[in-house]
Amino acid sequence: MTEVTPSATNGPAAQTKAPAVKNPSIATGLTRIGRTPTGFAAHGLYDPRNEHDACGVGFIVNMKGVKSHQIVTDGLAVLENLTHRGAVGADPLMGDGAGVLVQLPDRFFREEMASQGVELPKPGHYAVGHVFMPRDPELQAHIEGIIAEVAQLEGQPLLGFRDVPVDNSSLSKAPDIAASEPVQRQVFLGRGAEIESDDDYERRLYILRKVISGRIHEETKGVDNGFYVVSMSSRTIVYKGMFLAYQVGAYYKDLTDPRFETALILVHQRFSTNTFPSWKLAHPYRMVAHNGEINTLRGNVNWMAARQASVDSELFGNDISKLWPISYEGQSDTACFDNALEFLTQGGYSLAHAMMMLIPEAWAGNKLMDQDRKAFYEYHAALMEPWDGPAAVAFTDGRQIGATLDRNGLRPARYIVTDDDRVIMASEAGVLPVPEERIVKKWRLQPGRMLLIDLEKGRIVSDEEIKSEIATRHPYKSWLANTQLILEDLKPVEPRALRRDVSLLDRQQAFGYSQEDTKLLMSPMATTGQEAVGSMGTDTPISAMSDRSKLLYTYFKQ
Repeated sequence: MTEVTPSATNGPAAQTKAPAVKNPSIATGLTRIGRTPTGFAAHGLYDPRNEHDACGVGFIVNMKGVKSHQIVTDGLAVLENLTHRGAVGADPLMGDGAGVLVQLPDRFFREEMASQGVELPKPGHYAVGHVFMPRDPELQAHIEGIIAEVAQLEGQPLLGFRDVPVDNSSLSKAPDIAASEPVQRQVFLGRGAEIESDDDYERRLYILRKVISGRIHEETKGVDNGFYVVSMSSRTIVYKGMFLAYQVGAYYKDLTDPRFETALILVHQRFSTNTFPSWKLAHPYRMVAHNGEINTLRGNVNWMAARQASVDSELFGNDISKLWPISYEGQSDTACFDNALEFLTQGGYSLAHAMMMLIPEAWAGNKLMDQDRKAFYEYHAALMEPWDGPAAVAFTDGRQIGATLDRNGLRPARYIVTDDDRVIMASEAGVLPVPEERIVKKWRLQPGRMLLIDLEKGRIVSDEEIKSEIATRHPYKSWLANTQLILEDLKPVEPRALRRDVSLLDRQQAFGYSQEDTKLLMSPMATTGQEAVGSMGTDTPISAMSDRSKLLYTYFKQ
């Protein structure tokens, strides 16, 4: 018999202890009524989909790709200076979430694993997965067994596991909050001999992670048991949690080790109102960190799910079925966006191309936009609905890092370029003190525009250059001309002859017209060409209480 403490998600309303179970492979957390792994379930008039958020986001990058520990130190300083953009719970030591995304620190991991007797392959030929684990040792062992089994089935050698050293002295000691802290583990994976390119290796790791998560999700019937793959890549790694900004560096000892080096760091401090705070819903995700909200989320997720039956990719082949679902129920808007971006980039789109598809500029009716670019957006509008809303999104794949604003520019983002080849971008100016004489350029992101730093090219790639290159890569104008049907260009259709066997009065009654409509609304419109003006009040019975037949829409009143 094994007692398992479920992964509580937040605050005083955290989950209670679970009962004993016979099979540790099954999720055992009994949640309170209405509670879900990431907050509260829809109940009565409450629906968690109506929540919204605003956060602090930023990054530092050395354009030439020079790695250093100073970038980590400065990134943590930026994060602490964004503290005011986050939220604090009733317990002053519990934040909504904070974290960092960095390049894989090869020297650090190589020496750490060597101390365990594990010699890592050369960079690019091994990957690190950061995993949140449940606190129960038996359940941990079961999950690690699944990871080892799936890695073998997918042809990626398992090199070993590592306990992530942490110091939780800065976290709240309230029992419910302390019980929500997961065990931090890292898994090291080799590269199958048949894998030729780095991109293909990343794709295989993506499939591997989805299979592992799918196995455990199916086993637990979707109930949170404390397991979550934070990141799994040969290029990047994420350290995050339900922290206040300063607690990230204090909690993860790796981040203060001088051997821990990177050329870029993406940081985020969360203000959670889109979903309830939890360890796994903290930012950054595997590719993005986000300030704002995506108002079209429900439609975006539904369309992604609807296309599963028809989508195809020669890069995934038959393995594409292992990726479903792209997003799980209960994820935040940023988590779903990250899932979509990852799916597109692993499916063959470049990072900038995928971002242009997901967050397009305001192109319809824009007479100043280049025709090639307008054709690009119009073509892709038929493939992907825009993920729309006030949003500043920072993104990276470890080789490029950038940020973009929504078409209305309703979330701020400012950046500076320094004389030592660094770019510092954040939700506001002044997040990191830099002497004025060292600043080469300072500017802000503009609506619909993209800032992109390519570490392989060693420079900033301008918005105009990125989009011109992508928009002219294929003949989108020709594709539109050959495939698009414009309703106005179709031959006119003769209207059906008017029925003479039904009186005008019968037709008016069939379509719900009343004497009031014809006298007070229709007559003024017919004689003056303007809509009639009148009182908005009505003394007629509501449809639900009327003894007369009513049209369906009249049953719905605001």
